[in-house]
Amino acid sequence: MLIIRSLLVLAALSIATPVAIAVAVTRDGAVRVIDGDTLDWQGQRVRLFGIDAPERGQRCDRHGQSWDCGAWSATMLTRAVGNGPVTCIREDTDRYGRMVATCTAGRLDLSRAQVQAGAAQAYARYSGRYLADQATAKAAGVGLWAGRMVTPQAHRQSGAKPAQAAPAGCDIKGNIGASGRIFHHPGQRDYAATRIDVSKGEAWFCTEAEARSAGFRPARR
Repeated sequence: MLIIRSLLVLAALSIATPVAIAVAVTRDGAVRVIDGDTLDWQGQRVRLFGIDAPERGQRCDRHGQSWDCGAWSATMLTRAVGNGPVTCIREDTDRYGRMVATCTAGRLDLSRAQVQAGAAQAYARYSGRYLADQATAKAAGVGLWAGRMVTPQAHRQSGAKPAQAAPAGCDIKGNIGASGRIFHHPGQRDYAATRIDVSKGEAWFCTEAEARSAGFRPARR
């Protein structure tokens, strides 16, 4: 079952202001958990907004014992998803082309449930929405906070490829992905993680004007 509900955010100051539209999508029986912060809807990947969970295969330490915290986090999300039909509202699109969304199962906010259970961290780099929930979970020593762990981000970086060296004076990255042709300046959010593959038509640019003339548009952040 697919239900689409449009949530209209009306301008308060002027009737000439365009109306912003957020689309909430609800699906029954079509949601699969990939890991502690990612869902699959009939082939579409959805990254839960505002949280970062251990990766599949990531291990943590609890009372001196190594345990598979990545698999446990995914199990906790699977249980939360069982609370009812899953509804997601898009917040953003990540560099991999995945929808980043606030999702609920029935009335349960899946991101908040993961943080409250200690199955994920609040992703403060992108949002402070779940920081209070994290503080409560951490103080209680639940889930991941019962022992020691490498943060999911640090775990990913430990297996990352070395940074690409930019041509002298030409350090603007022109990337082609699901969101189109986008260029990134050094210091922007996804610059370090973006890798250039010239065989796909991606390129390094010396100036923003060069990137624009080649059909690339600037990254939003």
